[in-house]
Amino acid sequence: MNLAQALVQAFRIPELRRKLLFTVALLLVFRVMASISIPGANSAALNDLFTNNTLLSLLNLFSGGGLSRLTIVAEGLNPYINATIIMQLMTVVSTRLKELSKEGEQGRKKITRYTRYLTVPLAILQGYGYMALFTNPNVTKDGAILQNPGPATEISVILVLTAGTIIAMWLGELITEYGVGNGVSLIIFVGIIGRLPGTLVSYGSTGGSHVFQLIAMTVIAVVVTAGIIEVQQAQRKIPVQSAQRVLNPRTGAASAGRRNFLPLRVNAAGVIPIIFAISIMTFPTIFANLFQSSSGWTQQASTWIQQNWQPTGPSIPINIIYNGIYFMLVLGFTYFYTAVVFDPVDVADNLKKSSTFIPGIRPGRSTAEYLGRVMGRITLAGALFLALITVILPLVTAAITQVSPTSLYLGGTAILIVVGVALDTMKQIETQLLMRQYRGFIK
Repeated sequence: MNLAQALVQAFRIPELRRKLLFTVALLLVFRVMASISIPGANSAALNDLFTNNTLLSLLNLFSGGGLSRLTIVAEGLNPYINATIIMQLMTVVSTRLKELSKEGEQGRKKITRYTRYLTVPLAILQGYGYMALFTNPNVTKDGAILQNPGPATEISVILVLTAGTIIAMWLGELITEYGVGNGVSLIIFVGIIGRLPGTLVSYGSTGGSHVFQLIAMTVIAVVVTAGIIEVQQAQRKIPVQSAQRVLNPRTGAASAGRRNFLPLRVNAAGVIPIIFAISIMTFPTIFANLFQSSSGWTQQASTWIQQNWQPTGPSIPINIIYNGIYFMLVLGFTYFYTAVVFDPVDVADNLKKSSTFIPGIRPGRSTAEYLGRVMGRITLAGALFLALITVILPLVTAAITQVSPTSLYLGGTAILIVVGVALDTMKQIETQLLMRQYRGFIK
């Protein structure tokens, strides 16, 4: 069943139709909020700030384009995403949080509540950082984005940005609870899709070589999307067998335990490693922007970074050092985050508690070591795929279309998000349709 068929069947069921309409309505509310700009911003300086700035472009991606227009939801869901990542990392360090994560629904609710609490100070801190950046007269050639704001204005803007993040988080949770799909992912998804028409118009409006760029990028995007779908759905199925025997109530005979599979995803880390890698790679650029008007060694370092810390160097078509470090960071963070979300020891313990084993592997430590080796091999394939999408693909696309690689570095990330959210939402719709078919059969 494809997405169109699933949507048609879902609209025929009143309950699912209400959920879909509720989801669409809240997404429209967020898009309206993303169009309400904070007054007083220098548009020329704002455009100059986002030119060839990968970190701000990434943050703008997760805000649905609100940051580049300085809207009331300019922070988007970035603080909430950061809080979620921090809580996931803390479950590895904190014994208490690890126990909560194993307490089922109640434990999940407590961790979600802690995530909300952590989102508020992170949103305030990020709002303060934006104010320091937007009020800096040396950050762009056109001066400060917000010129000479008073303390009351600065506090008001920070509170507005924080409130926008909290409202966006609330909308996302409402969609998750009462709508269809993951609300936070859908808000980011709609933000990316909403910027697509403007991007296509900007490439194809002037004709000539821009038409070729549009066609070439469309073909590359289709091929990359197909590859992402294959990798996102790729799994290594580990055969497992239950040691429990099932008694037949009629004959009293015992049957052997059931055979099943333990699916291990090739790309278990998703897009998180790319976010981590881009954040680290853009720290030198932030340093250069803040200290470009200073003197001494900081000014010299800022000048060197501005000239050399970019995908393409001043005298060579490809900056091997920059792209090499970026490539290795994506690989490293993929292994790191996979280790956070998949613990072979916990999986082995759960299999042992449920009297399930892998044929030919002893339960316990041997099972954990086997799962660790298998996960390490398939993670290598997923890590190489992410690195190729984020590092090599922009360079190849730039060579074909003659577009700056810096402006293409988020293309693979955006496609990963769009494809991943679309697949997850489609699976949820199909699951709910299947559940209702079973209920109708039973009735």
